[in-house]
Amino acid sequence: MAGETIIVVDDDTGLRGLICEYLAAQGYAVHPAESVAALRSLMDRVRPEVIIMDVMMPQEDGLDGMRWLRSRSDAACIMLSTLAADIDRIVGLELGADDYIAKPCNPRELLARVRAVMRRRPLVRTGAAEGGEPGWVFDTRHWRLIAPDGQQPELSTHDIRLLQALVEAEGRVLSRDRLMEVLDPDAESFDRSIDVQVSRLRRRLADHGGQALIRTVRGFGYGLGLPVRRV
Repeated sequence: MAGETIIVVDDDTGLRGLICEYLAAQGYAVHPAESVAALRSLMDRVRPEVIIMDVMMPQEDGLDGMRWLRSRSDAACIMLSTLAADIDRIVGLELGADDYIAKPCNPRELLARVRAVMRRRPLVRTGAAEGGEPGWVFDTRHWRLIAPDGQQPELSTHDIRLLQALVEAEGRVLSRDRLMEVLDPDAESFDRSIDVQVSRLRRRLADHGGQALIRTVRGFGYGLGLPVRRV
């Protein structure tokens, strides 16, 4: 399994060095970053499978880094923190972290967690569709859509709910009424309001080549126009 790329983000020089050295000895390609700003710069030229990121850092903390990361990458993320409160772990996980470890941690446990998140996320990392070609991926765990280029369009909650309904339909076309029920069961809106929502979603997908992701069936509703894998 070794050989994958890992970025370690921590402002503690000594701890960062120890983690990098230990993981490199296991055969991983490890890159250190002392801050979220350094992570941004590094990811312009490195595409990691896993990012290990400390929560408590000056200027931008790990939660800020997590928000930024999930807007541009599908890399797995393990967060490290001396904070023991449940709320801190919950916030990190809700932002898209795959795991959360309290510091100080045993290096062997950290290695086991790295291997575990890599096993859980192989489909999301590769973005490979049938036949090995890049394709669209809908991540049901983190409520996000991943484009064939690995980027994640910035979508609203309504966008995600709409996409989830279409993906779960598995090729079937859904009526406007059904889609309105998905977005707001209590709404008393005209069915054309779903057309506005779809139009907005298409504009957001267009920047990632997804203009054809949603197809229109005139007089009825909408369906998927391109294959989307659910993971």
